[in-house]
Amino acid sequence: MSTFILVHGSWHGAWCWTKLVPLLEKEGHKVVTFDLPGHGLDKSPVQEIKLKNYTDSLTSILDSQTEQVILIGHSMAGLVITQTAEYRPEKIKSLVYLCAYLPKNEQTLLQISQSEKKDKPSDTPSAVIFSNDHVFMDLDKDLVQANFYGDCSESDVNYAKARVCLEPLAPFFEPVHLTDQHAESIPRFYIETLKDKAISIGLQRQMLADKPCKEVISMNSDHSPFFSHPEALAAHLNRLA
Repeated sequence: MSTFILVHGSWHGAWCWTKLVPLLEKEGHKVVTFDLPGHGLDKSPVQEIKLKNYTDSLTSILDSQTEQVILIGHSMAGLVITQTAEYRPEKIKSLVYLCAYLPKNEQTLLQISQSEKKDKPSDTPSAVIFSNDHVFMDLDKDLVQANFYGDCSESDVNYAKARVCLEPLAPFFEPVHLTDQHAESIPRFYIETLKDKAISIGLQRQMLADKPCKEVISMNSDHSPFFSHPEALAAHLNRLA
């Protein structure tokens, strides 16, 4: 059996994996979840958080593991697992990007999001609200369902809306620094979400064209398959293990 470390994305916390964890554990896997700084139960000041805070948190967890892990990053956490892989390649069996940002060397998350080639404007208004000083992002609770939870039940949407937090902006401006010997040597897998309104399938495939992965798995899902399609997601991860 394998050890999975699940890394949540922007505005979320370890709470988002509540449906997925027992399904993976039922198959005999060890599953580790945690809150990135400033998220969930971690109350680090949002204005002080940098990418290094995220990677320090994850490397600490990796250092406590006795075997190689499968590292899964959702959405923004694609940035986190990629940079962390540069620091601890020997600890990681594979990287799994769950509808996540897939950065190339020296690329920022902001650059990726701004590079999207759009044939037409999105029909879904963004839920993102920037602070006046551009230190953090908040969410319009009336738009989060359309952006993140389109396939989810009302109870799951309400559960998430009660827990989403402010999102630090600084990590979005910081480039990753990668080498072929470390991060780029680890097998990568990508789970694309065809109905995604947060990171469009167009942008997901644009990133994959720029940085191919060993395998691409398609899910007919919104941006939150851990809520909307947990059994299918668990089956995919179990097979990758």
